[in-house]
Amino acid sequence: MRRLFGSVRARATLGATLVVAVALVAAGAAVLLSLRSNLIGQAGTEAERTARAVATDVALKRADQPLSVDNDEPVQVVDQNNKLLAASEDLERISGTGTDAVRPQQQPSPGATAGDSDDDSDDSDEASSLEPGEISEHTTFTNGTATLDGETDDYRFAAVHVEVEGRGLLTVYAGAPLSAEQSAVNTALTVMLIGFPLLLAVVAGVTWLVTRRALRPVEGIRGEMAAITASEDLARRVPVPDTHDEVARLALTTNETLAALETSVERQRRFVADASHELRSPIASLRTQLEVGAAHPELLDLDGAVEDTVRLQGLAADLLLLARLDAGERPGDTRFDLGALAREEAEGRANVTVEADAVPVTGSRGQLGRVLTNLLDNAQRHARSAVTVTVREEAGRVVVAVADDGDGVAEADRERIFERFVRLDEARSRDDGGAGLGLAIARDVAVRHGGTLTVDRAPAGGALFELRLPQAR
Repeated sequence: MRRLFGSVRARATLGATLVVAVALVAAGAAVLLSLRSNLIGQAGTEAERTARAVATDVALKRADQPLSVDNDEPVQVVDQNNKLLAASEDLERISGTGTDAVRPQQQPSPGATAGDSDDDSDDSDEASSLEPGEISEHTTFTNGTATLDGETDDYRFAAVHVEVEGRGLLTVYAGAPLSAEQSAVNTALTVMLIGFPLLLAVVAGVTWLVTRRALRPVEGIRGEMAAITASEDLARRVPVPDTHDEVARLALTTNETLAALETSVERQRRFVADASHELRSPIASLRTQLEVGAAHPELLDLDGAVEDTVRLQGLAADLLLLARLDAGERPGDTRFDLGALAREEAEGRANVTVEADAVPVTGSRGQLGRVLTNLLDNAQRHARSAVTVTVREEAGRVVVAVADDGDGVAEADRERIFERFVRLDEARSRDDGGAGLGLAIARDVAVRHGGTLTVDRAPAGGALFELRLPQAR
């Protein structure tokens, strides 16, 4: 049971069925109450009509004429003392009216009833306001039972007052059967008790089928994701249904995530392979020199060993920084002067000219210093005679421009140079060039600081690298 209701389809079906059930019960109750009220109102109208007809007949009687009722429904005529003066001939038992009596008592002489009454009720007040022969416009209703010819039924009784000359204020009770109301309500209730479960079954079945059809693409996505997880084949994609709904958008987003994951994993694999390749050369060179030095101390190239060690140390630092950047290391929120940092990084470098304004930025001073170092190293490596560094504010952003007078970068290669382990001049020695990580590190740091790093043609014909960062507020 727990597994069954753990599915979205089962919960959707149960929820829809419960909502419809509550709505049906509320609507059914409202219908039954409205039906019962209308039918009781109709019975009351019929009873009032009968009561007024009898009251009219009573009002026309002379005081010396006996009162009689000739009606198929239960009718009573009582005086102010609730003494029964007339009743239907077949009436055997009655309740819900002014008196339970079914046989009229001996009628008093004319005028005796009104004079002997000790009743101080509202009827006496109404008697004083009615003229002889006048019928009250006010009607009261009660529910009760009556037995006629051995058959007992529920009735709606109407009570009407009439002032009769010589008899005083009389009350006429007339009943209309509620059997039609009870029959209609019972029939409607029976229909509801039979129809509602059938309707709920239809709603549950339709909801089950509709949700099954709607969730079928989700099951396909889940199955394909499970297969991708088992095979570790990130080149696979989940099926995209042709429905243009939330499920289709989920499939598209899943495929985009898989594509990004595949790119990230492939990039990581290339990074590991390239890093292994780059580390192999200085390690092999250093080992060779040490082995030669161990066997022939007089042949040890100490300077070369130191250079390989420094190069290996720099490469390890670059790889560590890239690993931290890939792990999402936050740049920090230190506020400092980027112009002062540029002058500090350029100090002691030959043929480097700095024109830097005092512009504040927020971030990691160490990482941005590394960016400037990498850009200056790259510019000096390719410059013929001069490198120019400018730091300025432009349109609310800080711009650092590093230009050289070398050969520049071909337009087709202006994005490739920011890829990791990429060297445009494959023929140059590794000692003269770097490992191809400096510009990649510079762009990654720039992006993580909310900025950009691009390359263009310098006025002197060489390369112009522009670092744009948000200005500190």
